[in-house]
Amino acid sequence: MSEGNSVREGIYRSPLVRRVARWLDAIPHPMIACEIAIDYVAAARWTRTGMSLDGFAIEPLPPGVILPTAVESNLINAGEVRAAVGRVFSRLRAKNEEIALLVPDAVIRVFVVHFDVFPRKQEEAIPMLRWRLKKSVPFEAEETLISYMRQPPREEGVDIVTGLARLRIVREYESLVESAGMSPGVVMSSTLAALPLLSDGRPALLIRVAGSTLTTAIVREGVLCGYRCITLPADVLHLTPQALLDEVYPLAAYYQDSWSEGVAQVRLAGLAERTEEFREPLERELGCPVSPLLTAASVEGRIRAGEQPLADRGLDALIGWTLNRGA
Repeated sequence: MSEGNSVREGIYRSPLVRRVARWLDAIPHPMIACEIAIDYVAAARWTRTGMSLDGFAIEPLPPGVILPTAVESNLINAGEVRAAVGRVFSRLRAKNEEIALLVPDAVIRVFVVHFDVFPRKQEEAIPMLRWRLKKSVPFEAEETLISYMRQPPREEGVDIVTGLARLRIVREYESLVESAGMSPGVVMSSTLAALPLLSDGRPALLIRVAGSTLTTAIVREGVLCGYRCITLPADVLHLTPQALLDEVYPLAAYYQDSWSEGVAQVRLAGLAERTEEFREPLERELGCPVSPLLTAASVEGRIRAGEQPLADRGLDALIGWTLNRGA
């Protein structure tokens, strides 16, 4: 699936949504996952069987030390972030180990691209994707990390889920964990890590807010039907329900037009104590049940009792990672 054996030659070396798409057959399964978000660094270790949480640590970050973007440097204050990363791994007593590194969604651009015919050989597939998406990313081809995977199409042909990122931006995040003596064996965006928490029995829309970044994704019967990541006009503290709905509606409308049905359930993440304020307006406008992602996942049995401390801190990406790992 990736362009090479190095993580820098393939952004997704784990099954991004193992339960959602079963995209890869054999991938590395680090026992430790670390999420670097705009306001915290968190890491968790699982037992070697992958069946229970062995420990976790979280360190807050001061406002403004990370500015997620796919184009320019993300680390406004690299020293603050590096220190927090070091404290997290120190608390886990982790050293010289391979990890899964979860980065802000804005770092990795994700596209679902349809082709009538798509080559099987990687050396033919990569140039085709570069050509198709060259106007969709604001950096040069030689700077671009690209990774892709096939999934069942809605119609004839083939759908390719493609991730693109700028090498030097990914390297910024890799260097943070490397400075703590850790090796990033897997790199993916936080929302993609969290997707296995969705129930995919019915079309599900995930609305996930992190600071001023909004990511929406629709999953239907194991297929990623749509994905959109934008910068909101206000952060989560100042966002209004109508402003959120205005940004969510395009993906929901696209899905309804393309699949001739509406979404059947909506899951919210990142709204914290404001969740209820958004739930009712979204439910009314989208015409389906709306509930917090972690609450629904817990009720549906996707969160094991031992991982409840992660859920209590809103660490959905770390919990989703263990499902990515097929645990």
